[in-house]
Amino acid sequence: MAGVPPERILVIKLRYVGDVLLATPVLSRLREGFPKAHLAMLVNPGTDGVVRGHPALDDVLVVERGNPARQWRFARELRARRYDHVVDLTDSDRSAALTWLSGAPVRVGYNSEGRWRGCLYTRIVDADRFGMHQVCYHLKATEALGLTGPPPPPMLVISPEARAAAGRLLEEAGIDASRPLVCLHPGARWWFKSWPGERFAALADRVQTETSAQALFLGGEQERVAAGRIAGAMKTPFRSLVRRTDLQELGAVLARAALHVGNDNGPMHMAAALRVPVIGLFGPSDPAVWGPWGDGHRTFYKGLDCRACFHPDCFRGEQNCMKLITLDEVWEAVRKALP
Repeated sequence: MAGVPPERILVIKLRYVGDVLLATPVLSRLREGFPKAHLAMLVNPGTDGVVRGHPALDDVLVVERGNPARQWRFARELRARRYDHVVDLTDSDRSAALTWLSGAPVRVGYNSEGRWRGCLYTRIVDADRFGMHQVCYHLKATEALGLTGPPPPPMLVISPEARAAAGRLLEEAGIDASRPLVCLHPGARWWFKSWPGERFAALADRVQTETSAQALFLGGEQERVAAGRIAGAMKTPFRSLVRRTDLQELGAVLARAALHVGNDNGPMHMAAALRVPVIGLFGPSDPAVWGPWGDGHRTFYKGLDCRACFHPDCFRGEQNCMKLITLDEVWEAVRKALP
């Protein structure tokens, strides 16, 4: 794009951990295209841990949800920062409103649903969010600014403090640093994207009886109940850091792993960004769109049409897309992936 390069750029991604991480290639491309610009990113609370420390960023902003007065005050503060360009990767009404309220003369965003928010942007990105990987989908916004080239990979920077904390946590969990580590994350944002807990338990048992590796379960508060059930079903030692790590510490633990096995969720994308081989278990979401980015990963996906019984219910019973992924096929992939 010809013209005066922007001095201040804001990227907005108000989604979940995995979504934010898959948007980081945009930061790399913007930094390459506009090396002297001040580059900031606006995210939801709880997701900033995956972008703090990114070498392309000068600032990370977190928008809190709250009463209208608080929201208006934040919008005024955003406008006072005088961004030249705002790139909204979220495709939502709320982010579109913040983009417009920023007062930036160049406002780039998506409008896949053809809603009123399209009038709040100066440029609409032409991209099919179901027809390409999310990394490529996000990068379409930079093409609207005249920036092209090979897609940069997602990037996750782990702080030295988090790495030190992870070392202590792994020791407390009984992990032998001289043996391979397999991380397992049984959670997902919605239940119907989760592989059955008893299969995670059986998989961990096989890892710990048929290989030299150790199995370690990860997760947050949402995985507390599932972890308890998995522990009760296992015949080998249950090792867990569920509810014991923040986002940066979780990344630091994943960085120590020889392999990560998990559902379609943020930690899966964190592992892939850290160049840890991933075995991803997919149900209603297509790994061609949401799969781990990079080489050396394996995904399982049965490709069922879930439109008839999507969230919050699934009526397929044993034909549920996650239950169709067998223990044996996942175990075979794990066995081949381990050194």
